[in-house]
Amino acid sequence: MGKIIAIANQKGGVGKTTTSVNLAASLGVLEKKVLLIDADPQANATSGLGIDVETIEIGTYQLLEHTTSAEECIMSTDSPNVDIIPAHIDLVAIEIELVDKDEREYMLKKAVSHLKSSYDYILIDCAPSLGLLTLNALTASDSVIIPIQCEYFALEGLGKLLNTVKSVQKIHNQNLDIEGMLLTMYDQRLRLSNQVVEEVQKHFSDMVFETIIQRNVRLGEAPSYGESIINYDVSSKGATNYLSLAKEIIKKNG
Repeated sequence: MGKIIAIANQKGGVGKTTTSVNLAASLGVLEKKVLLIDADPQANATSGLGIDVETIEIGTYQLLEHTTSAEECIMSTDSPNVDIIPAHIDLVAIEIELVDKDEREYMLKKAVSHLKSSYDYILIDCAPSLGLLTLNALTASDSVIIPIQCEYFALEGLGKLLNTVKSVQKIHNQNLDIEGMLLTMYDQRLRLSNQVVEEVQKHFSDMVFETIIQRNVRLGEAPSYGESIINYDVSSKGATNYLSLAKEIIKKNG
């Protein structure tokens, strides 16, 4: 039985999509079957795996509307063992359209939970907000990865996100777990980066992944070629970091 993991943080630019795409690719090369669900209207995870967003006719929007089945939305990618349910800018409208629907927080869960028997891991790339899209992702998930940027404002808003996770646990999904907090964009030369790492590890100890994602030029370049870091430059520091994270998650889930 597979595991559904949301990658969420309401702050933008912390490495959610970078993590979603490259963790999916890393799990794939480690011979795990992976489905990536792009639940962000910016659709960066979709384009980051080489899919032209303009050609998308069915994806997360239709899935949440329940007008198509999950199987119809799934596309294969150039990354080994990785499939995707793509997003399109029309996903922006879904929060308004779902607002007066019954059980609106459960739309994604109802649409994808049966896929757990077909995949080892289902990753959900969340939008940078705590709106209905992210709420749907957390309700559908078994656990959540929280990327935290190694910069000054990193811990700001983290309490808000943890409160959201708690309220989802209380009301919609009592089995939701924190898979781990992932420190991203780390630069060991900067004192500030090291201070953020110390703070997070001190406050959250066991909840923090051992793997830290270092700032890496190749990681930033890969999406412009529509490739994961594994396809783009497997010898880079970024690829090494994400493979290490994938191994840590596989080991944790035994």
